[in-house]
Parts: sequence; structure tokens; C-alpha cells
Amino acid sequence: MDEKPEGHTDGIHKEDQGKPVEVEEMHSLNISKDDVNKLEEGNKEDKDDKHAEQGDRMNKDGDLDSKAQEEVNETTREDLAEEEQEPVFDGTEVPGMQANRCSSTRSLDPDPEEEGSVWPEKAVALKNFVKEKGAAVTSVLRRLSLKRDGVEQANVDVDKDTSDSAKLGEQAAMSPRTAERSAWNPLNYIKVSRDTDSESKAEQGKNNIEESLLPIATKGRIILYTRLGCRDCREARLFLQRKRLRYVEINIDVYPSRKLEIENVSGSCAVPKVFFNEVMIGGLSELKGLDESGKLDEKIDFFISEAPSPEAPLPPLPGEDDVSDNGPVDELAVIVQKMKATIVVKDRLYKMRRFTNCFLGSEAVDFLSEDQYLEREEAVEFGQKLASEHFFRHVLDENLFEDGDHLYRFLDHDPTVSSQCHNIPRGIIELKPKPIAEIASMLRFLSYAIFEAYASEDGRHVDYRSIHGSEEFARYLRIVQVLQRVKVQDMPREEKLAFFINLYNMMAIHAILAWGHPAGPLERRKLFGDFKYVVGGCTYSLSSIQNGILRGNQRPPYNLLKPFGVKDKRSQVPLPYPEPLIHFALVCGTRSGPALRCYSPGNIDKELMDAARDFLRAGGLIVDLSGKVAYASKILKWYSVDFGKNEVEVLKHASNYLEPTDSEALLEIIADAQLKVIYQPYDWRLNC
Repeated sequence: MDEKPEGHTDGIHKEDQGKPVEVEEMHSLNISKDDVNKLEEGNKEDKDDKHAEQGDRMNKDGDLDSKAQEEVNETTREDLAEEEQEPVFDGTEVPGMQANRCSSTRSLDPDPEEEGSVWPEKAVALKNFVKEKGAAVTSVLRRLSLKRDGVEQANVDVDKDTSDSAKLGEQAAMSPRTAERSAWNPLNYIKVSRDTDSESKAEQGKNNIEESLLPIATKGRIILYTRLGCRDCREARLFLQRKRLRYVEINIDVYPSRKLEIENVSGSCAVPKVFFNEVMIGGLSELKGLDESGKLDEKIDFFISEAPSPEAPLPPLPGEDDVSDNGPVDELAVIVQKMKATIVVKDRLYKMRRFTNCFLGSEAVDFLSEDQYLEREEAVEFGQKLASEHFFRHVLDENLFEDGDHLYRFLDHDPTVSSQCHNIPRGIIELKPKPIAEIASMLRFLSYAIFEAYASEDGRHVDYRSIHGSEEFARYLRIVQVLQRVKVQDMPREEKLAFFINLYNMMAIHAILAWGHPAGPLERRKLFGDFKYVVGGCTYSLSSIQNGILRGNQRPPYNLLKPFGVKDKRSQVPLPYPEPLIHFALVCGTRSGPALRCYSPGNIDKELMDAARDFLRAGGLIVDLSGKVAYASKILKWYSVDFGKNEVEVLKHASNYLEPTDSEALLEIIADAQLKVIYQPYDWRLNC
């Protein structure tokens, strides 16, 4: 609730100080409307009626403009006050916030016609008046000229002033918040999100331009052979990046068939190995030796102008060494596909409600009886078996499967599944479901390879562009498709914990690549709540995985309801109690979040404790002993109920993961009841 972006206070300060220039200047010169009227009365003999009418119009218009300007300023201050209270969280806000945001934005829109009609008439009146009345009012006119381009010259055209004033009025009325909420384009996911002031935005724009120019345009191709856990391979990546060379990485653990390729060329499968087109450069030591001798630049120049020959190693091919699509065909899936093509699927009414793409239980029984040569009771039992395998379900979850007028819907026909789930693009797969332990192992292995190749060594920065075009990510998309009908209810705690943490982190990357990095709270709410996977016949969003499964079905911050209700089938999946350390492992793509890493069920508790130490010691909890102040991450505030009953218990829990000296000092300050806690602003920008 109290979260504000950086620079927000300064923006409010500037807005409060801002007054209409003409009003402030009039007060500083002690010139009022009565003084102006007296001056006009003293010169009536020298002026004609036209000048008097223009002077009166100037005074009226001046009053109208001052009132209009004060109303705009007051509305702007109200809008900023609402923005102060806007909760900045992981997609969860207080109900009604969107309506407040919309209404406050509309209140800042002035009437261009009204504003444009006032200024040109006042300009003419002020022009004629200033000719006779001296330097004091001339100063006011100059200030007005700086604010409105239309009032600048004595002989300016009235129509031109009207259009210019209307345009400037629209620009002045547009708040920075409105300008920032522009089109949310997934193609801009790598662009760093908003900064708080114009200088930082300009600097950020320069940095983005420089980053986009880093790779050298070449005709050739660099292939880098690596393997998991190889220190020299990581050094080779960094070396090529410093040289501004774009490369394609082939991990021989992910693509085992490529071991034979490098053995045939080099005589061994030792990695790293670097190829410039068909020429083998060698390993890390050979790269450094060529660089020190100056010969590497010559090879780079040749590589820039020469395209790879047919003998050059190829990048990974789609589906290469991928076993996720392999396996026996599920006979039940074949029957269901035939059933979908035979029975009538259409919109139907049931209990005064309309349901789309449904079929009757009696029609399904008729088909199963005829197709499988079963009695009607046996066909019902067979239909219940299909329903238990998550091929279809009752539209209201009233029963598993029964004969009669009950309505059922196939899994891929469910409106939520078809519109919000991103791991079911081809409908129901026909392969027999693999055990969840095998799928979790495949996901863990692939996540490890992706994080090692496309994330920084500390896990704080992710190369989203490279992930998007990689074959590893394409393989991940194929793996998550087999989650449609797996069994997750009976997973042991350690396996369930590691599986859903790894799935959450990869799912967040998938969401950012598919929808783009969210620019504000409403976009975050959509990303965390509407981007879903089908797992075991049920839909799960990022929020439901975090708060429903890993936190033991606890209410998200600033929400009143739990993710899973009592009758929800997903209520059987959550862990028995909240796991507080998962907050130091879940990465949603923000800069203030924890480091990205892979977790295994065998060492999950130790790995979570290491993640907590790394996060809190790297700035998640800073203790100022002299000032007796603790600067804590907002994560400890949002999920304080997972760490303790009050703030003191939360800090005591967090102190277990600090350095021993800092932990001891923090506990002493807490015991003296002299500690002040300040929560750090949360940086929602993309961790690229």
C-alpha cells in the first residue's frame, strides 16, 4: 500500500509548488484587477471603445483562466495523492483501484476548445494594453508568452493561436502517469521499464542504444560447445561477450549426439570448443593466446566477411535429442479423439445457465457402448475412468461422470484452458502421461542448462532475447505440454517443493516472453493471475502456484480470499504448511527479486537456506548499527505472516541468515526495543 516509485515524492513537491504563472506574477507586482481598471479609466479619453471592450474581456478571461488553471492543479494533486496510495505488489491490488485510476486520469483532461478560445482574445487585449501601461504589465506578458507559444508576437494570427494553444493544453493536461501507460508490446520485453525522472530516462535510452549495438554484424557463425557445470565454459562465454561476438551454444549434455561431432574434429570431447565457421579455434586457453598475440583480430575480420561453408557445425536443430515427445501412444487418448469427432459438442443450457462446447453424458454413454461393445453400466464406468484421467469433466464439477442429462466438457474445450493456458496449444496429447518424477527431472535438467547459458553468474540478470530464440526454450515448451494429465497430489514434500519452484521460475520467463514485461500494477495483476498452465487437469497461474501450493493455500497480500476454495479440486495439491524460504527462490523477473537458480529435491532445504542467505546478505536486510535502523526488503513485509506473528519475529527469523556478527547485533538491538524498520522501495524493472 505504501509503495511509491523512486522520485515520486519529488514529483509531488514540484506539483505542490506549481502555481499559475500569471497569478503568481500579479501578486509579486501588487497589480490587481482594480488597478488595471483604474488605469483604463484614466485613459478613456485617448482610447476608443474597442480598446475598452478588449480590456474588459482580458480581465474576465484572466479570471476564467486562473480558475481553470487552479482546477487543473487541484485535480493533478488529487491524482498524485491517489497514486501515492496505489499498492505496488505482485499483481494483487485493493478492489476499486482501477476505477479510481481511470476517473482520476479523466479528470485531468481539459476542454481544448474552451482553452484555445480564451488565450487568443487575451493575447490581443494584453497587446493593446501593454503599449500604454509600461514595463510592469510587459513582464507579465513575457511570462505568459513563455507558457503559451500562441501569445508571443503582436501580429500573430488568431486561428494559429487557437490550434497551438489547444495542442499545448492537451500536452500540459497529460500526466506523466498517462504517458507511461502506453501500449504494452511483448516485442519490447527487453526494454528496461520506467525511470522516475527525465535525466535517468535519457541515460537509460543511451544505454539501451549502446547495448543494441554490442553484437558485431557478421556473415559467419560462431559455435561454442559447452557442458553443465564447466567453469572454463562460463569464462569462454564471457570472453566472447566482451569481444562483442554473437555465438550459438551447444551443450553436449543437452545434445549428447554432438559429442561425436567434436571428437571427429578435435580428437576429444573436452570443452569448451570454439569454431569460427568450419575453423576450430580451440578452447579457452587458445582464445586467450590468440588475443594476446593479436592474431584473434585477424580471424575475426575474416569471420566477419565470410559465410559458413557446408562443413561448418550447425546450430541445434528443432527437436534434436529431445525425448519429451517420445513414448507409447495412450489408447485412452485415441478413444477420446474419436469420441470428440463423433458426439455432438455444442452450447447448451443447464440449470438456467448457458455453457459452451458441451456434450451430454447420455450421448457419451451411447458412443462408448457402441464403440467399445460395453453394456450401459460398463460404459459409465469406462467414462468415469476417462474423466479420472482428466480428458473431460463436469461443467459444474457436480460428479465425475454419470449417465443422463449432465453436461461435460473436454479439457481443451474449457474456456479458461483455451484462452489463458499456454501449455496446451495442440489440444490433448495422445502420448501416455509420464510419471511426474520423470517430468520434474527433465524440467530441472533443462532449467539448469538455460540458467547457466543465459543468466549471469550471480543469477541477477537474464538474457531474455537469447532465451527466446534458443532450442532449449523450445524444448521446454514441449516438456510443459505433457503436464496436462499428470498426477501431482501424491508427490512427496521435497519433490513437490522443488518441482513447483522450478516451474514457477520458468513459467515467469515464459510469461514475460509471451506478454512482455508489465509496466504497472494492472499489467502485473494480469501477468500473475491470467497467464496459466494446465497441470493435472487443473489450471494454475503464477499467483496460485506461489500462494496456493507453496504457501499452503494462504491469502495473497491485500486479498481477502484464499486461492483455492473448499470444493476446489486444487485444494488437495498444496503443501501442508507455508514454506517461508520459497520467497527467496521465486523469481518473477524483477530487479529486487532473488537470484535465479535451479533446485533439486534431494537438497531442497539446504538450497533454500543458501538462497535466503544470498538474498538477505546481498541487501535484502541491511542493519545500520549506529542509527539502530534495519532496512528490509518489501518481501519481508508482504509475506510477514509466513515468517512470524509480528515484525519482531520476522526480523528474528531473518537474522538467522545474516552474517554472524550482523545477526548478533540485530538481536541485541531488538532486545533493547530500539530498532526502527524501514522497508526498501521495490524495483519492479526487468532483471535483464
